[in-house]
Amino acid sequence: MEPRSSGLQRLVREVAKFGTVGVAGIFVNLGVFNLVRNASHLQVVRASIIATVVAIAFNYIGFRYWTYRDREKSGRTKELTLFLFFSAIGLVIENGVLYLATYGFGWDSSLQSNVSKFVGIGVATLFRFWSYRTWVFRVQPAQEAESILAAESQKPRTGSEPKTQRVP
Repeated sequence: MEPRSSGLQRLVREVAKFGTVGVAGIFVNLGVFNLVRNASHLQVVRASIIATVVAIAFNYIGFRYWTYRDREKSGRTKELTLFLFFSAIGLVIENGVLYLATYGFGWDSSLQSNVSKFVGIGVATLFRFWSYRTWVFRVQPAQEAESILAAESQKPRTGSEPKTQRVP
């Protein structure tokens, strides 16, 4: 297996895990949104912000302890600060779509609000995936080198490779 395809496989696994946590987070987000909206008299966007904050907390736990559990863990304060910063930008994106739909287009029925919120979550998710993997849960250079070396050691020998001597 070439390191390039190994990197692609790692990315596919990462996207799948991110997606799994994200889908669960969507259910949390929409569930809390509908619960708050129906159980209180809060305006749609305020109910949505509460739901988004709950989903952000849920997602951090899923990302840190499952999706990105193999990533650097030494700078938790910095990691959490960056996570919250980028999550806040995602919150603005997500709820900005809902705000525009509700107050800009007058789409404020329950179905329209849920569809608008879902679209906002989708747009914000693209930003979050990029920012989390680029800035928050970064691969450390040593981890990247170990991954490449592990892939190289598992590569089957064909006999046509030049022989190299190992230095102790």
